[in-house]
Amino acid sequence: MREQYRSESFTEDGLAPDPMDQFAHWFRQVAAGGMLHEPNAMVVSTATPEGRPSSRTVLLKMYDARGFVFFTNYESRKGRELAANPYVSLLFPWHPLARQVIVTGTASRVAREETVAYFRTRPHGSQLGAWASDQSTVIGGRDELVRRYEDLAARYPEGEKVPAPPHWGGFRVVPDTIEFWQGHENRLHDRLRYVREGGGDGKWRVERLCP
Repeated sequence: MREQYRSESFTEDGLAPDPMDQFAHWFRQVAAGGMLHEPNAMVVSTATPEGRPSSRTVLLKMYDARGFVFFTNYESRKGRELAANPYVSLLFPWHPLARQVIVTGTASRVAREETVAYFRTRPHGSQLGAWASDQSTVIGGRDELVRRYEDLAARYPEGEKVPAPPHWGGFRVVPDTIEFWQGHENRLHDRLRYVREGGGDGKWRVERLCP
């Protein structure tokens, strides 16, 4: 299967000086277009210390100058792998616009206060689900999971405050590189990558990669 990508030109002249500003610009366009059900869906790839990779789709919940934040069970596979090896890659696959954004960097846990504040914004059912699921562990069947959820629902009925689980929280990915990919005809795609400069002064350089 083949498809020709027809898009506007994407050049260095049109880039924001800071990659997070460029990401915000593209993200607003994707979200406003209505072409994606969940524009904040991203593929999070982690690896064990031995280099065995794993990937899964996770929802981005916030981003700012400090990085990209998602929430998960710290005892899940990705939580355990990030605890042992903090290097991570994020991929935003925005196919309807022939775009993707690839982030590489390191992940660390957000402050507990941030986790609790976000947890309080979650729907009641999602709060219970965070307690009910021992994410990534083997379970005998769906009935067992449903029973756990129902027990929690009886303990914390709708309207009652559900505490944030101690094993659940956020990771912030601080980027080292952010690549913006725009598809074009004849596979002459644009790939512009921001690379963080050394020295800790917040400066970035931009590289153009062959498609």
